[in-house]
Amino acid sequence: MIPALMPTYNRADLAFERGEGAWLWTNDGRRFLDFGAGIATSSLGHGHPHLTQAIAEQAAKVMHVSNLYRIPQAEKLAARLVETSFADSVFFCNSGAEANEGMIKAVRKYHAEQGAPERFVTICFEGAFHGRTLATLAATGNEKYLAGFGPPMQGFRHVPFGNMNALRDAIDGSTAAVMIEPVQGEGGVRPATLDFLRQIRAACDEFGVLLAMDEVQTGMGRSGKLWAHQWAGIEPDVMSSAKGIGGGFPLGAILAKEKVAKYLKAGTHGSTYGGNPLACAAGNAVLDVILAPGFLAQVEQVAAHLRAGFEALAKRHPTVIEGVQGLGLLLGLKLRPEVSNGDMQTAAVNEGLLTVAAGMNVLRVAPPLIITPAEADEAVRLLDLACTKLTPSVAAAAQ
Repeated sequence: MIPALMPTYNRADLAFERGEGAWLWTNDGRRFLDFGAGIATSSLGHGHPHLTQAIAEQAAKVMHVSNLYRIPQAEKLAARLVETSFADSVFFCNSGAEANEGMIKAVRKYHAEQGAPERFVTICFEGAFHGRTLATLAATGNEKYLAGFGPPMQGFRHVPFGNMNALRDAIDGSTAAVMIEPVQGEGGVRPATLDFLRQIRAACDEFGVLLAMDEVQTGMGRSGKLWAHQWAGIEPDVMSSAKGIGGGFPLGAILAKEKVAKYLKAGTHGSTYGGNPLACAAGNAVLDVILAPGFLAQVEQVAAHLRAGFEALAKRHPTVIEGVQGLGLLLGLKLRPEVSNGDMQTAAVNEGLLTVAAGMNVLRVAPPLIITPAEADEAVRLLDLACTKLTPSVAAAAQ
C-alpha cells in the first residue's frame, strides 16, 4: 500500500525534532553535525535567534496578504538586494525551480519585445541542474529526470561544461541566453573556472545574448562572496536565487537588470505566495546577518580551513577519495569508482555527520555558513572515521 506521504524520496530513517547552530537532534535523542544544511538552504543553521525572532514577530502580525497590495517587507528586501548586486529590480517567488522558470520566461520576453521572438533558445550545460518543473527539467537535460514525462519542452540546447568552443558554435539566430551555475551542485560540485565565466560574458555581449546566472545553490554568501559570479568580476543580465536566501523558509528571487526586468510588467508573470510578509521578513533577517561586517570574510576563512582539512583527508585515504573540488562552503569529495557516494553518505551518518550525495560519485558538503573552525575539524574527524571503515571493502574490491 502506498504511504500517505507520496514516495518521491528515498528518505533516511531519521526524524529531527530540534536544532541549534550546525547541530540537529533526532526524536530519540541522537545528535548529528549537519553539513548538508537542507541541501545548502539552512544558511544560518538551526534556531538562529535573529531569524527565528523575525519570523515569529512577523507571523504574529500578518503572514500573507497577496501581491494585490503593497508589501513593505518585500520592498525593503528588494531594495537591499538591488543595492548589493548587479540588479535593478527583483521578483520574489518560492523556490529555485520557480526562480529559474521565471528567468527563462524573462529572457524569452526580452527578445520578443526587441522584435526577435525567434530568439527563445537557452543554451545550458551538460551536468546542470535547474529544477523539477517541465521547463527546468528540459533546461537540466538529464535523461534520468526527463524519462516518463513526455517530449521535453523545446527551447534548450546543451553543450559540454567548460567548453568555450562548443558554446560559441551553439550560438545562432535562435539563441536567447546562456544559463549557467557558477558551481554545478547536483552535477558533482564542479566549479566553472573564472576565465570560463568571463569568456561566456564576452561571448554574450558579442552576439547580443543574455547571460542568465543560476545562483540558487551558490548565492547568498556560500562562496565567500554574496554571489559566486562576483569572483569572476562579471555581471549577469538576470539571475535566480533561492535556498539560502530565506535561511530555510521558502523563498526564491529573480534579480534582473532594468533592460530585462522592465518587460515583466503586470500580467506577464506572478506568484500567489511569492514575496509575502513572512517570507520577506525571513529574507531580511538573513541579509542582516550575512551583510554584517566581517561575516563573509569569516565564511571565506572557515571554508579555506575546511578545504585544507579535506585535502589532508584525501591524502590519508587515497583508496577512498580521489580529490576535493568546489568553492567556498560548497565542497565535494570526489570518490574513487569502488566507493559509491551513497555508501559514503551512510557511513558518515553512522558517525553522526549529515552530507548530501551529488552527481559524478561526489559527496557534497554544504554546511551552514555559521560553522566554526572547530566544527569544520569535527566534520573532517567524522569523515576520517567513515573512510577508515570503508577502506577494507575497497581493498577487497580491488583484489
